[in-house]
Amino acid sequence: MELTVLGASGSYGAPPAGACSGYLIEAGDTSVWLDCGNGTYPVLQEHLAVEDLTAVVITHLHPDHCVDLYGLHVHARYGIERTDIPVYAPAGVRDALGTLVSNWGNTFAWHDVGDGDAVTINDLGLRFSRTDHPVSTLAVEARSAVARSVDRRLVYTSDTGPRWSVGEFGEGADLVLSEASYLHADRPTAVHLSARQAGEDARAAGARRLMLTHLWPTTDPVAAVAEATEAFGDPVSLAAPHMVTRV
Repeated sequence: MELTVLGASGSYGAPPAGACSGYLIEAGDTSVWLDCGNGTYPVLQEHLAVEDLTAVVITHLHPDHCVDLYGLHVHARYGIERTDIPVYAPAGVRDALGTLVSNWGNTFAWHDVGDGDAVTINDLGLRFSRTDHPVSTLAVEARSAVARSVDRRLVYTSDTGPRWSVGEFGEGADLVLSEASYLHADRPTAVHLSARQAGEDARAAGARRLMLTHLWPTTDPVAAVAEATEAFGDPVSLAAPHMVTRV
């Protein structure tokens, strides 16, 4: 299973993290676009032909995680004339996003998912867990379902405060992709994690590796990595556009 970072900026796009939240997960012949934050669709197309996209997963209805779905809609409907692309999202996302289009046509096949749900998308098994965030937000566990593959688990926290834990998916994730919006000494809100909290949570859940993402654009990335590394107890990486990581 392979993870490609399409964008990693928290809340609005800014350098150096580029576009907002968006990731490509690939296992076998399966390619899933996980979160469609603003600016991620052009980057996706640098790594994958849209014709080869298997499905889309949206974790919640905040623009920095979903608005580039509109680009896929126009491209698929009027460009390549592709239909029934599976989209997995919390209930209400389809209707809320649909207020900005005359109609979705048959471009997407929408599937509501919620806390505790599990789905298999070809070679990927996904589980969902409701996080500590003001709107209905789902963390995602991805597991390769390729026959005879080495079992690997990726946990993506999406947006969350500290009252949710990676451990909701069990211990021992191979890679935790965690939001780390702030430094611990400068947390203006409790609906996001600090880098220290991300490190502490991943360590408590026995994660093997930790990658930080969704830093608020003015958060010092060097300080965030140092803070998370100290809390996690092992070196921590920082998500960046076009980064490709084998899980």
